[in-house]
Amino acid sequence: MKASHTIRPVFDDPNLVSAAGLVPAMLLAESAGLHDLLAEQVSVASPNAAVKAASVVGGMLAGADSIDDLDLLRHGGMDRLFAGVRAPSTLGTFLRSFTHGHVQQLDAVGGHLLAGLTCRVPGMIAGAATDQGLAFLDVDDTIREVHGYRKQGAGYGYTRVRGLNIQLAALSTPLAAPVITRARLRKGSTSSARGAGRMLAQAITTARAAGVAGHLLCRADSAYYGWAFVGAALRAKAWFSVTARMTKKVTRAIAGIAEDDWQPIKYPQAVYDEAEQRWVSDAEVAEVGFVAFTGRRKAEHVPCRLVVRRVKRLQPLASDGSEQQELFAAYRHHAFITNTTFTMVEADQLHRDHAIVEQVIAELKDGPLAHLPSGKYAANAAWVALAVIAFNIARAAAIAANLTKARWATLRRKLINVPARIAATGRRLVLHLPTHWPWADAWEALHAVATSPPRPATP
Repeated sequence: MKASHTIRPVFDDPNLVSAAGLVPAMLLAESAGLHDLLAEQVSVASPNAAVKAASVVGGMLAGADSIDDLDLLRHGGMDRLFAGVRAPSTLGTFLRSFTHGHVQQLDAVGGHLLAGLTCRVPGMIAGAATDQGLAFLDVDDTIREVHGYRKQGAGYGYTRVRGLNIQLAALSTPLAAPVITRARLRKGSTSSARGAGRMLAQAITTARAAGVAGHLLCRADSAYYGWAFVGAALRAKAWFSVTARMTKKVTRAIAGIAEDDWQPIKYPQAVYDEAEQRWVSDAEVAEVGFVAFTGRRKAEHVPCRLVVRRVKRLQPLASDGSEQQELFAAYRHHAFITNTTFTMVEADQLHRDHAIVEQVIAELKDGPLAHLPSGKYAANAAWVALAVIAFNIARAAAIAANLTKARWATLRRKLINVPARIAATGRRLVLHLPTHWPWADAWEALHAVATSPPRPATP
């Protein structure tokens, strides 16, 4: 492949656009109720708030990760395809007018929109819409590094990096890629588990409203090992699976497992152990009855299963000769508590899969959360809420286009950022897209779903 030296670029065509895929994506969002929800529920003191919020979402879908990047919506013939596109300066002022209450309104819009999207694209919760189905809710948080001293709320958290903390809950099924049910921006110095109970309760409510009728398994790592998270799952009649901290009580329970109780398993795919700097493909699991949180009042004691996975150390640690020290010198142990009815091996495999939430975080950081663009805390919180809305729209668009598990960056490359030329025939606009576009069938499938009549309500 060699570029021609005879090309002379001229930026003079008012009928070209570089992101034609925004048309079906935003049509899909509108048909799921985006504009109506924004108009009804967001009361921020800014004229045409719904149009401005939708502009931010559209920019994020096309790849904007800062306020200045939202200018990519104002080129060529975009004003012929979309009404109400605003300048980045206007959108920045709009975001800075948000308060904490307005951000919560955006969170509610995101929850209701997810329900609307699952009605339009049922594959978003494939396998979880029946009483016998299964869905997963994974809660985690991450630090988004910031620079400078004018970022409100920035601080040093558990990563020892100065930034802001983002906590989110991701909903997935064995057949469907994850969507985001709830997310919130927090101060950088906030502990991971703070507000976990409320976050999980809201996420469960959103998941049920989105059509999840079967079992819900709420998963989290050891940062969320506590009554707040587990209690919220129990109150909602959901299952939980939470990595246990290696407290004295947990280590005593592990030490009490008989050697004959360990059952060998082999991972379907090797796992890289950062601590040991090696690939691990074999392990053993065992389980024992356990009562968690006995330090709290009796009503909050939780009888459950303690499932333990162990892998051998390549180089055993030095021992002082005691039995327990020898146990932990020879093996690395990973324990979690759960109240599921799955077999021990199934429970272990399902718990390890909670790392899928890291994929969601990575996609957000590769998109609109590459930066938190404002110095004002509430503006950044609104940015996070709008990023969640854009993420779920992108996921719905991917499923509608039969790119079921495509990541956001893949969706932008294949469906959103497609060049096109606008022509008019009669009173209709025609988009002329590239010939031999490899994903033309996927684009047309998305457009067909976005422009199709709503599905009839089931009795």
